[in-house]
Amino acid sequence: MRGITFEIPNAYGHYLSEILDGVKGLTWKIGDGESYVIENETLGVPLFPSACIVEEDVLLKEVSKKDYYLIFADLKGFPEKSDVREITTYKEFVESECQFVLLVIDSSYVTIYSKDQSTIKHLFSKAVEAGYKKIEYITDENDERTTLIAF
Repeated sequence: MRGITFEIPNAYGHYLSEILDGVKGLTWKIGDGESYVIENETLGVPLFPSACIVEEDVLLKEVSKKDYYLIFADLKGFPEKSDVREITTYKEFVESECQFVLLVIDSSYVTIYSKDQSTIKHLFSKAVEAGYKKIEYITDENDERTTLIAF
């Protein structure tokens, strides 16, 4: 198993907080994306500054405090004190220190890659419990992605 895919509701919420609950010990590289904090019932400031590196506690705080709307999101988790760099393909992911990739495309389509099989199984179970749709494992046989970037 390489990871999982599923669909989240196309709505405001705290989906990253829900998905990342239990994923620990990583420094996060936030790639280009488009996600906004909800202010006065409309899109406000960007959820993340473009292309930055944040510590786990900072990321979890940001994705937990206010509702936001995800359009595109590109998060890559690396062990603390490792070589944090851009990962654009599955081969680069495998050959790097990167442990976790989370992509959100078109507000609903979530793709997660993890080097830890127990994390994949845990996230699959959480996705089922949350009522997300079209939950599937990503395997060597069914992986159709050519890049690991949101856009």
